Amino acid sequence: MRIKFHIILIGILYGTAVAAQTFDYDDVAAGRFRPAQLSGIRPMADGEHYTVIHKGNILKYSYAEAKAGEALLPVHESDTTGLVAVDTLDRAGRRHTIGRQLHIADYAIAPNGTLLIADGQSPIYRHSFTTRYLYYDGEQLQPVLADIKATRDAAFTPDGRKIVFSSRNDLYLHDLAQGTTRRITHDGAWNEVINGTTDWVYEEEFGFTQAYAVSPDSRYIAYLRFDESQVPLFEMMRYDGKLYNRAYDFKYPKAGDNNSVVTLHLYDTKTDRTVRIDTGSDTTQYIPRIGWTPRGELWYETRNRHQNEIVFRRLAADAPDTPQAKQEVIYREVSPRYIAHETDRSFRWLDKGDRFLVMQESATGWMHLYTGRPGEALRPLTAGKWEVTQIVGNTPDKVYYLSTERSPLERNLYVVDLKGRNKRLLTPERGFYSIAPSSGMKYYISTFSSADDPGCVTICDAAGQTIRTVADNAALRRLADSIRLPHKEFFTFTTERGDTLNGYWIRPADFDPTRRYPCLLTQYSGPGSQLVQNRWKVEWEDVMVQNGCIVVCTDGRGTGYRGEAFKKSTYGQLGRFEVEDQLSTARYMASQPWIDPQRIAIYGWSYGGFMALSCACRGDGLFKAAIAVAPVTSWRFYDTIYSELYNGLPQENPDGYEENAPLALAPLLRDDRTRLLLIHGTADDNVHFQNSIEMIRALTDAGKEFDMMIYPDQNHSMLPSYTKPIRKRMIHFLLRNL
Repeated sequence: MRIKFHIILIGILYGTAVAAQTFDYDDVAAGRFRPAQLSGIRPMADGEHYTVIHKGNILKYSYAEAKAGEALLPVHESDTTGLVAVDTLDRAGRRHTIGRQLHIADYAIAPNGTLLIADGQSPIYRHSFTTRYLYYDGEQLQPVLADIKATRDAAFTPDGRKIVFSSRNDLYLHDLAQGTTRRITHDGAWNEVINGTTDWVYEEEFGFTQAYAVSPDSRYIAYLRFDESQVPLFEMMRYDGKLYNRAYDFKYPKAGDNNSVVTLHLYDTKTDRTVRIDTGSDTTQYIPRIGWTPRGELWYETRNRHQNEIVFRRLAADAPDTPQAKQEVIYREVSPRYIAHETDRSFRWLDKGDRFLVMQESATGWMHLYTGRPGEALRPLTAGKWEVTQIVGNTPDKVYYLSTERSPLERNLYVVDLKGRNKRLLTPERGFYSIAPSSGMKYYISTFSSADDPGCVTICDAAGQTIRTVADNAALRRLADSIRLPHKEFFTFTTERGDTLNGYWIRPADFDPTRRYPCLLTQYSGPGSQLVQNRWKVEWEDVMVQNGCIVVCTDGRGTGYRGEAFKKSTYGQLGRFEVEDQLSTARYMASQPWIDPQRIAIYGWSYGGFMALSCACRGDGLFKAAIAVAPVTSWRFYDTIYSELYNGLPQENPDGYEENAPLALAPLLRDDRTRLLLIHGTADDNVHFQNSIEMIRALTDAGKEFDMMIYPDQNHSMLPSYTKPIRKRMIHFLLRNL
């Protein structure tokens, strides 16, 4: 482990030369302060084992016993570094076994133990990619679907005999025993029709790409069809180091514009017949979830365009493939503002489909856990001025969940019975837990940390008793102590308007209260988000602390885990209350005797970039420097699902879109007092480069000076090429301007 120990002069920042042990961003980027943890944990169906990806193989471990991992893929006989034995054919058709390093992007294990491996990936957008698939039958690992281009989103059918996958907007079914492939859909076309995978906006905002679900008996395949022919086309320029640039076009619905028309279809693998399921006459609705109950009933969720009403329906199991199949409403939720996006962590079936668990906040104003039956009132399992954040798992008589009961800054695991009684805390430490349950909830893997402790990874039984420790992070703890790594200190303060905000600051290890320090506000501030958490994290901002700066973060109104009223207070006016709260934070810090009020900066990325720009413009010189990375400069430029969820439709709320847009605020920038740095990637498919282009126009037209860094062909996260240089650029900018 390499840490750089420097004698540095930091008199530029707080007026004197001090000798200090420190680190730079190279150390952070190299993961020197990243806690050990298990990645890609998959519970196996037997409930006794789990798997992880390790050095190009898949290792199987026992929950209960501390054994070495068992490699599930065949290791090549001559290998000493993790090469996997792959069977392949040469041009003459002769079979050869070669040793190859796999780059496992995803994998699946069938009930019979066979494996499907996604080897490598060619990214499309944030979650989507095409890949090469390998199939392992227990004897040979060999390519599968090799004769089909651009394969993606493949999965076993529940019986393990077939593979469903997508290619070029169509859905296919591959029979492993026969070696044959059947095409399920035939009308897929780029920028026109998508079958079985999602369009851009569903992928980004609903967070999934596999838009199909196979029935438990493997007979039926339900899938979504996206008709995006009426969605406006967006062009993004690609340069790629070539002599001639080219335009990359895709369908991107901006706020108020047409979405894809999404329909639900059901394919019968026995009859080769497809029917369209009646989901109602509203062609503007969303269908963000489809699935099957344990007994084989198709169910789906609809969400209206305003996203203030969601409905779950299911079809009768006896004849799901008839156009007039009987349907029933199993759950409905309505809100005067909006219903936040939740995933499968918020809903699951009980008793083979007779009952369900669901998380809901509209009943009490706090996100809590309920059980329900179709046609009956929900029964609360939890209550109080705190929130359930995730359903972790369940048994026939209990449910395990994460919540903020001890603090909105923390996550702890609880168990309660299905009558709402006998609740018990299973994770006693103060901090932040994430939980990976086993099948059947006999065990769980607990990953814990706090602001002062990199934590540990342990395996526990269902009663919360630790079976063994997988990683204790003792070496990282010693390292942090040896270099006096500064830690978060949590605080609250009350704004001029009477709102109490949670925050933290990080001060230099040799903090002297008689000195005055520069201050950096780091924030995101988006609806339902949370940055102020009692968990371990060392990032580029900590390098600023090493250079004599105090870093501060607060979660203003609109952020999450403090109840529905606090979270939804920003509805319809994004950028108003959040900006007020960050300006209040800056003024509060300026009032501290150990802060130099003339040297306060603000930073943010994406929504945080929108905020940094808005604060710089509305701050009237309060900030000496501001950094906005990939900022939204008008919500009219951003996508339908996100923008309309939190701001309504622009046709109905034009003021909410225009008045708080940084484009409209550009003339207010005090460029004589605030140095602004804009950063954007030209291939950002999420927050388009258009946002910064138009901000450049608005600032220039207003006669304002600013700095700009443009990164060619980089996406919204600037991954993987420019993550490190961008952080270094931000550090150098702040060191020069604070």
